[in-house]
Formats: sequence, C-alpha cells, structure tokens
Amino acid sequence: MDLLNRGPFRTLARLQTRRALQISVLAIAIVIVAHGLVGPQTAPRNLATVVTWVFYRGLLVVSLLALGNLFCAVCPMMLMRDLARCVVVPRRQWPRALRNKWTAVALLAAGLFAYEQFDLWSLPFVTALIIIGYFLAALAVDLMFKGASFCRYVCPIGQFNFVAATVAPFSLQVRSMDTCRNCKTVDCIKGRQASPEPPPTLLSSSGGTSRGPSPEPKPILARGCELGLFLPSKVGNLDCTLCFDCVRACPHDNIGLTSRLPGDELAASERRSGIGRLAMRPDIAALAVLFTFGGLLNAFAMTGTAAHWQHWAMTAGLPTEATALVVLFALALIIAPLTSMGIAAVATRSASAGPKGPALQVHGTPAGPKGPALQVAVRYAYALVPLGAGIWLAHYGFHLLAGVLTIVPVTQSAVIDFFGRPLAGEPMWQLSGVRPGLLFPMQIGGVLLGMLGSVGVASSLTTRHGQRVWSALPWNLLIVALAIVAVWALAQPMDMRGMVMPG
Repeated sequence: MDLLNRGPFRTLARLQTRRALQISVLAIAIVIVAHGLVGPQTAPRNLATVVTWVFYRGLLVVSLLALGNLFCAVCPMMLMRDLARCVVVPRRQWPRALRNKWTAVALLAAGLFAYEQFDLWSLPFVTALIIIGYFLAALAVDLMFKGASFCRYVCPIGQFNFVAATVAPFSLQVRSMDTCRNCKTVDCIKGRQASPEPPPTLLSSSGGTSRGPSPEPKPILARGCELGLFLPSKVGNLDCTLCFDCVRACPHDNIGLTSRLPGDELAASERRSGIGRLAMRPDIAALAVLFTFGGLLNAFAMTGTAAHWQHWAMTAGLPTEATALVVLFALALIIAPLTSMGIAAVATRSASAGPKGPALQVHGTPAGPKGPALQVAVRYAYALVPLGAGIWLAHYGFHLLAGVLTIVPVTQSAVIDFFGRPLAGEPMWQLSGVRPGLLFPMQIGGVLLGMLGSVGVASSLTTRHGQRVWSALPWNLLIVALAIVAVWALAQPMDMRGMVMPG
C-alpha cells in the first residue's frame, strides 16, 4: 500500500502542508514556553510540563509506531532554521570526526539522567528554558554547518525518532527501480532547479555572432534530501525525517510512502545510502541498546522500588542521591548491556559452529554469528529495538491515556492566566482519563508485541546469514528476560508525574 496515492495523505507531501503544520506546532511551542515562564509553577497546572512531559511524549511514540517519523516532519525548529538561512548561509561541512551517532548517544543518555536527577517533569520554568535552548542549539548548528547537521548528528530526540521509526509500518521508498536507473538528474538528492535560460546571442562588429555572459543560476524549485539519503539505495527509516523533500524534488513522481514489514530493515544486511552496513556501525548499535535499556530504566525509575533502591544505596555508603542515581544509570545502561550482550554474543558464536553457508563478509570481517564477539553483538543489538519500542509505548501510552483529559482544565487555567478571565470556562479539574488499573493489559500487550518483534528480528538475522537457527537462541533468551523485567517494572505502583488525579 502506498499512502501517497491516497488523497488525504498526498497532501502531506506538499510544502504548503508542511509549513502550515510547522507554524501550528511553533505557535503551540510559543504558548507552552510563555506559560512555563509566567504561569503557575505547579507542574500539573502548567502547560509546559503537562504538554511536554505527558502529551508530547505519548503522542510522539504513538505516531512513530503508527506512521513513522511524523514529528520530525513538522518540527518547528526546521522552520526557524529555513527562515534564518534566508539571511545567513552556512559555509562549513560537519566535521568528519563527528559524522556518527556518538554525540547524540551521549546527549540522549544525559537527557534521561537529567530528567530523573532534577525532576524536570515538576519544573515548568526550567522546561520552558529547555525548549528555548533546544531551538537555539538547532539554529546555532544549522547556521554554521550545511545540510541537516543538527538532525542527523546532534538532536537526541531525532535519534530516538529514527530508531523507533524502524518498526513503523511505512517508509519512503522508490516505486520503480527502472525509473531511477534511467534518471539522469538524481534530483531526489541534489534538488531540482529551474531550467537555465540560454545566454543571449550578440551581434559582433564583424557581422558574426557571439554568446553573451552566462545567466545567473536559477533558483532551486525543490531541494533534495539534506540528510544525504539517495532513495534508490535507501533502506527503511533510519536518518529519515519524513520531510518529503525527495518526493517534491523527484520529477518522475517515483517515490511513495509504502507499507512494509515493521522492523524488517533491522535485519537487512545490504549497504544503505548515508549509513553503510548496520553491522559496521557500532554507534548506531549503541543507540539501539540505549533506546531499549533506557526505556526499561525510564519506566523503572518512576516506581517506588527505584526510590527504595536509592535509599538503600545511600544507607550502604553512597554519599548523595545523585551518586546513587549515577550508579543506577551505570548499572542499567553500561554494565547490564555489556554483560548480558557479551554473554549472548559468545554463546551465539559457540552455537553457530558448522554453519549452513558462508557468512556475509563486510570489509573482510564476517558479519554473521561466526565473526568476532563485538561484531556479533553489534549485529544483534538491532534485534532489541522492537522490544524497546514496546516498552516505550507501554510506559508513555500509560501516562497519556491515564491523563488524556487533563489537557482540558490545564488549558482552561492557562486561558485565565493569560487573559484574566475564564474565556474557555472554569477549569474542570475533576477530568482525568482512563483508570490506571485498566491500562495494565494494554501495557502487557505492548511489551509482548515488542518481544515477538525482537524475536522475529533475531531469527531473521540468523537465517539471512545462513547460520543455524540455534544461533539466535541466546538473544531470544535475553529478549524474553528483558520483557519479563519490563512487565515486572510496569506492574509496580507508578508515580503519576505532572498530573492532577481526582480523589
């Protein structure tokens, strides 16, 4: 199925539609920031904290898993960047040494830590400052460096979106490879310019003719992919912001938003445009591991068990709560992944003795389970992504549905704060959402669905490399173990942060 062949979705590819959505989201961001700065500093009654930490995160995960990277497509920071670039034209290329995901991995981990350490969900003023800082950081990077450098190499939210979108059921892909083979302009990546007019013919003094000066280059009618993804060799949604620039630039209308098997790109072994082979990208593998273990940690940190653990750690000799939290993060995001994945990688190498066929070679190194343990761990790290997506959906979906109606009284209160009168009515603080007890089956379903997806990806990785089916068993056991831990964490009483719950 190609959504761009359907009327309502076809409008998504239009630049006017994208600009209208970006302006709308920018207006919402301005209101959120204003209320965070001057509104009441009680988290459940301020738009900055309620919209940012409850509604935005929940809707983000739902949209990513339902359609793809829609929030990057309507990102208002890119609107501000495009406007600023009308005045300031970047001249530099992003440094070669930083053309990887390590910066974004560090920023995403730091963001998860800061959220817990400083209780950002309870600080409207600080939340507003973070939003402002995010806008300024995006402008600073993209006014200095060409292309979409901030999106591709820096933005931690964007990297989260890229990973989650790998299990989305739709992806921008070419409709006919033959059309691409016959294309001479590759506008999808270079951009489409108006045809230049021929230089004027001048009459010389001797009666001959000569060509006048070359005309000025024509403006770009539609820019190509700023993230360097050449559509004929693009695979899946990694590094794709769903901006539809390639769709608008293609003169043959040969790009569609087509359905595919969710998560299938995680097991693809071919080289992909702008990324290369996933088996040779430990930085992207680290991002996938952080996505999964970070989701598990983020859910666990909101339970009473986590608070009891921090208290016990302090009584055991750790000096402060911050130190205890550092230890918890180190255990969950460094020691646990390295230990569990290292054991699984070694077990997979042992189980893959006597392969059915030759392993795929990547730069002379086997990319299948018979390669070095680190290479095996990098390859199978991507199998964790569907489970991570299920955990994020179960966690953020819970908060979204449990407080889905709280946006009404918070908005009514904000109207009073801004205008001094109840133009939208008196706040109905009794409104809440679905009772938390009814949401647990949904949470279990999200985790189990993610677990099945991860098991499928691990099995696909094994069969595509011609290895014995038993090679995936250690990873399937790890996936099941993480799913059990996730269900246990989600079953704990969870702190309803940033929400007013009726008594």
